Amino acid sequence: MTPAARPQTIQIFLPLGDPRGIRIAEITTRIVQLIEVPRPQLDVFLAMPESEQVAVYFLFGQSDDGAEPKVYIGQTGDLRKRLASHNKDKDFWQRALVLISRTGSLTQTHGLFLEWQCIQAARQAGRYVTENGTAGTRPHTPAPLEADCMEIFDTGRTLLATLGHPIFDPVANPAGPAGEAELFHCRRAGTDARGEYTAEGFVVLKGSKGRAQIAKAFEHHSFAKRRNELIEQGRIVVEGDVTVFTEDVLFASPSGASAVVCAAASNGWLDWKTARGETLSEVKREG
Repeated sequence: MTPAARPQTIQIFLPLGDPRGIRIAEITTRIVQLIEVPRPQLDVFLAMPESEQVAVYFLFGQSDDGAEPKVYIGQTGDLRKRLASHNKDKDFWQRALVLISRTGSLTQTHGLFLEWQCIQAARQAGRYVTENGTAGTRPHTPAPLEADCMEIFDTGRTLLATLGHPIFDPVANPAGPAGEAELFHCRRAGTDARGEYTAEGFVVLKGSKGRAQIAKAFEHHSFAKRRNELIEQGRIVVEGDVTVFTEDVLFASPSGASAVVCAAASNGWLDWKTARGETLSEVKREG
């Protein structure tokens, strides 16, 4: 469950003075720090005292074709040795993000529980392909220690999203105060899809139905390639003359979302409509 949003103060320190280099983020009233390390600067980080701590770490990268973001989640009592090893044997990652305690108070027990919790939450959110072979087993953790771990997890969630990696956040908006997020529908050419317009783009919701037969003029379109990738990944399945979304899927634009649903060129600003018949453009651009 995503915690309720509230105002927070986050401090970001640039130890090398480069905003694209190593960054250290923290909520000023908490003991947890998140350190972002670009792979080319790994040797610099490994010479820093922070690399000697117990840590939970995240390796972020992409698939070979750049279509899918990937993450590997781990924990270690010897961060320096572990990251040096991953630098040799894992090719996909470009950035490591390391969650540590400013007071050095994280233990191996914290690390084991947080690793398990992070893998579960990342897989549930579905934003990244997790490179971990298994989901792991929930370790036995005393209740007071588990409460500490969940507070660390919530802080880590906020810091990861702040640095551009909302790995634990669902792509669809949580329900608002009235209990329902604002939904838009696409019912063109026999489709029956539901979606949400979010700060990141447009999300087609699980269970939405699209058109299986692809328009000939659409076959070589970039959105057709994205559609084929989603089918190959099992995120869309073909059932007779319709396609069905098996999970919430985020698109960069409303038109990309409706094109994949309709299997044809589409103007999403016009094809996505509210239950009242208002277009997305009328609600979000003209209203």
